[in-house]
Amino acid sequence: MKFYSTNNKSIICSLKEAVFKGLAPDNGLYMPQRFPVLTRSEMEAIKSSNLTEIGIIISEKLFGEDIPQPDLVRLVGEAINFDTPVVKIEDNLYTVELFHGPTLAFKDVGARFMSRMLEHFTRDRTAEVHVLVATSGDTGSAVANGFLGAKGIRVHVLYPSGMVSPLQEKQFTTLGQNITALEVSGTFDDCQRLVKKAFLDPDLSEKLTLTSANSINLARLLPQSFYYFRAWNQVPGKDIFFSVPSGNYGNLTAGLIAREMGLPVHKFLSANNINDVVPEYLQSGVFVPRPSVTTIANAMDVGNPSNFVRILDIFSGKHERVTHHIEGYSYTDDEIREIIKSVYKNTGYVCDPHGATGYQAARTYMNHHEGVTGIFLETAHPAKFTEIIDPLIGRPCRVPERLSAFSGRKKQALKIGNEYEAFKEYLWSLN
Repeated sequence: MKFYSTNNKSIICSLKEAVFKGLAPDNGLYMPQRFPVLTRSEMEAIKSSNLTEIGIIISEKLFGEDIPQPDLVRLVGEAINFDTPVVKIEDNLYTVELFHGPTLAFKDVGARFMSRMLEHFTRDRTAEVHVLVATSGDTGSAVANGFLGAKGIRVHVLYPSGMVSPLQEKQFTTLGQNITALEVSGTFDDCQRLVKKAFLDPDLSEKLTLTSANSINLARLLPQSFYYFRAWNQVPGKDIFFSVPSGNYGNLTAGLIAREMGLPVHKFLSANNINDVVPEYLQSGVFVPRPSVTTIANAMDVGNPSNFVRILDIFSGKHERVTHHIEGYSYTDDEIREIIKSVYKNTGYVCDPHGATGYQAARTYMNHHEGVTGIFLETAHPAKFTEIIDPLIGRPCRVPERLSAFSGRKKQALKIGNEYEAFKEYLWSLN
């Protein structure tokens, strides 16, 4: 399959080129030239499949022309060796728990898949590949752990100083080996800007092989469609909608891609914190990025979401088409806290701050639409946010052993400013 730039459809490349480049040379994002639609028999097979089996079915449709089938089956089996179970919360309202992977966050699906795909494409290379990733929390830990020990690949995680939870920070600053953490004096948007600028720097591209592990990279984004199919095959009923906590919009974009491939979805809800530039667009038809604001739902603290251009591309830039399929909701920190308390009191279920926005958006939508079935995404284990969750539920949140194991480790991070020259100097020193 070939892929084009969202800025210029005449810029075409192969899957391997898209994975290595991450970003198109004109600063656009790569998109598949076509979305392969699942056959009736494939959809029937998905109805009785686990996440790994679904991953193989979808991967063969998306990547089967570029990766031999035995390699693809092995790749998916190694990367997606856990499940994403659905839990019933209320009548006709469910959550799909995306935190059963190694780092307890939904990013494990895409990050582990991409690490295996990149290793597949680099096995005959002699030069190192440098993976740059900007994170506001879980992306950093998922990518760092997914690529830990990968031969010929070095990962550089940029994160905003003081703006990720302590446990999230420990998950990617304590690993060493081929993982370097860069603590940036600025916001997530600054981190993302530095990464994008490095990709477009001709001096660096001559010296280093750079790629991204953010959802701007198709190898990270496309596998996230797997768990939408997995959620659908666990939930009875028709007129299913998904409520998606949204920051950089890779998650919602993956859901839309699943829909393009044949997943029957009634509607998507964009659930946000006060960084609500997309909900504002849905209301006004005008997209106005702005500096991000720090909140307790830190993974959604994005003021200029990269993947929004992919959403516009899917719907040919037509506002009326976007709003036909997506509705937007946003919540303040105080509202998010009240949602967490209310859900726990009424159902006994503990939402993380991001999942809480997804729950409330779904509940609000259901109050105005009869006969629909809602699935909201729980994107991270609530134990990653104990300092927020514990006071709200009145007891300590259970911390899984594989998460608590990070708490005693020593942080290793290189502090840099948010100026590009400082970041370029760091990269220039790598070889």
